[in-house]
Formats: sequence, structure tokens, C-alpha cells
Amino acid sequence: MPYLFTSESVSEGHPDKISDQISDAILDHFLAYDSEAKVAIETLVTTGQIVLAGEVNSKTWVNVHKIARDILRKIGYTKNEYGFNADSCGVISSIQEQSKDLLLGIKSNNKYTQGSGDQGIVFGYAIKETENYMPLSLEMSHHLLKELSFIRNEGEEMPYLRPDAKSQVTLEYSDQHVPIHIHAIVISTQHDEFDTKEKMHDRIVYDIQNILIPRVKNILSKDIKKLFTDRTKYYINTTGKFVTGGPHGDTGLTGRKIIVDTYGGRGAHGGGAFSGKDPSKVDRSGAYAARHIAKNLVAAGVADELLIQIAYAVGVAEPMSIFVNTYGTSKKELLDEDIVVKIKQIFDLRPYAITKRLKLRQPIYEETAVYGHMGKNPRKVWKYFSDIEGNQKKQEVELFTWEKLDYLSIIKDVFNI
Repeated sequence: MPYLFTSESVSEGHPDKISDQISDAILDHFLAYDSEAKVAIETLVTTGQIVLAGEVNSKTWVNVHKIARDILRKIGYTKNEYGFNADSCGVISSIQEQSKDLLLGIKSNNKYTQGSGDQGIVFGYAIKETENYMPLSLEMSHHLLKELSFIRNEGEEMPYLRPDAKSQVTLEYSDQHVPIHIHAIVISTQHDEFDTKEKMHDRIVYDIQNILIPRVKNILSKDIKKLFTDRTKYYINTTGKFVTGGPHGDTGLTGRKIIVDTYGGRGAHGGGAFSGKDPSKVDRSGAYAARHIAKNLVAAGVADELLIQIAYAVGVAEPMSIFVNTYGTSKKELLDEDIVVKIKQIFDLRPYAITKRLKLRQPIYEETAVYGHMGKNPRKVWKYFSDIEGNQKKQEVELFTWEKLDYLSIIKDVFNI
């Protein structure tokens, strides 16, 4: 029987995503000057206030107040009428030294035997539904808000847009689990005041359908464009008004959008958030390794859909367990248990091995903090940093290494594909 499935996304101006971006930007600055820094930063944003907390163990220090304000400017919180302004909001820092008890678990003369920085259960997922092996409902949700952000920053076609926004896409699937129709699209976007409520809502609905949707369609493949039909329903700013938003309308916290960060509700999630954590925390590094494995296995033809779970204990290097579910889509009559055995042959899943393989001690994390940690194109970029004394540094880094399809030949050889 056909069924519906829904995923959501949020913009860079959403309060929780502001928090994620600040936490990851602070992490990046520490790693730029001390690649071995141990960092766990949490951020809270609310009306006129940013609160920074967490633990750091590093040989350097950075200007966390300046980093937080720079992120707000980049997002677009630069006007007093937003109720949250990068230049006038307060910034409180309560960052302390990391627990020496936890540090004991990740210290070892042999780095490959050093344990996990904390207990963690992580999942990786991939599906042959999009070109980047991500769920289509989540990809569509991200596309809508990224394009809306482009429109806002261009400032020409929808000049009333403010930074906060959310999207939701519901797909109809066939009995064979194939997307056949976009059932519904939900967009809620913050905006300036209008003269009248009726004029405001009518204008936004019209612009979303006649400016945003055509621009999104232009970047989609023909097969996905066909999923838009006359039956597709649009729900746009359904309360009629969304002027008060961002941290002025809702308090934001690091790590509250973990499903947006991963697979949009498909597969599974271990529960641990990513942003603000250095890669000694397997909540983050283990989840990236799991995605890397799942994507490469599906791309190599082992299965059309694959979920992998990896479990860790604090201070222990080897995983407690590895579990695989291919949802009956595995090839060559492979049992899921057989796939686990071969994964162990191919991938070293000890924390240091993951960190080295995926180059996770680089300052690469601010870019992960909005529109998903998974599914983006790996690439090299130059980034700029400054320490507490204002010393500038330029560094080339490789982003989204866990999205590289660099194990295809090894997998095909081991699996005899």
C-alpha cells in the first residue's frame, strides 16, 4: 500500500542552528591553533543574550565573544528590529577545563589504542534515492531553505525576508518504496512587518510559489521535478504571520536539531548531538565513520539501502558491537551478519583510526552546522582564523571527507562484486 513520509529542515537563522554554528565555529578556532584540543562547547541564545558553556583542554585560547558575534553577522542578525543584534546582544562565557577523569580514557602511548572520549551509540545510513545517497524528503527540505537563504541574501526578489525559517516535505511512496509524488510542502519564513495582515500573507504565498519553487525546480533532476504535480499541496506561513522569530521568538540550544543534521528521520539516530564536540567524542566521529561506510557500501552495490550501528564505551578503543540492516535489499544473497564481518575486514573503527582516516583534526566543523552534516560534497577550501591575541591564520582544509566514495574498489574486491 502507498504511504507518506515526511522530513524537515531549518535555516541558518533558526535559534537552534545559530547555537550549533557558534559552537562549531569556536571548535574550529581551537583546532586551527591546537589540533589536539579537547573541546565540548554548548551555546544558548535567547532575546538579547548568548550564553557559552562547556569544557576545553587546549594549549591555546580564542576570542569566543568575537567568534559568536561574527557568526551572527554572517547569518544576518544585524538589525535591532529583529530583537537580536550581533553588535548589541550580551555574550556570557562559562567555559571550564575538561574533566581529567574523561581525559584518562583517551590518553595512550599508542594512539591507535586510545579509547573513546565518551560512551556512544552511532548510526550511519545511505539509500539509492538521490545522487548523494540521502533520503529525498530531507534533501528537498534542505534545498528549499538553502534557496530561500540565497534569495534573502540577494535582497532583490523577496526583500522582506528575515533569517529564521523552517521547511517540511512529505513524499508519497509506492508499494515498492519508490517516491512517486510530492504530497505536501510546508514553508514557514520570518518576515518584516507589512501594512496589512492580508496583504502580507498573500504576498508571501505568491512569492514562495512563483519565485522560490521555480528556483528549486531548476536545480533538481528531471526525475525529481516530475514529482511536483497539480496535487502537491502548499502550506505557507500557516499562522498568517511570522515577524517575531529567531532567538527573540524562541530560545535556541546546541544539539536540538539532530534529525535535521542526519537523515531526516530515516534509518535511525543514536541520540548524541554533533556540534561543538571535537572528534574524540564518538557521538560525532563515529557517526561520520558510519555514514562513510554506509554510503560506500551502497554506492559499491552491496545493497540499495543500508543502516549501520556502532557502539562504543568510554576509554575502550574497539567498538562494543556493529549491527547492519539492509532492509532486504542486499545483493548476492548476502546476510546482514556477513556484511558486518566484511566491514570489520575493511574499516578500522577505533577512534584514532577514524580521526586519521577522515582527517577530523582539521578545523572543518562550522560548515557542518547547518543544512545537514551528511550528504554534502567533499571539497577543499581556505579558511581564516584568529587567536585570543588577534593573530591571523589562513589554512586549507578538506570538508566532508566522510562523503568521499574512496573505498569502492576495496569493497568490490572484498565483496566480490
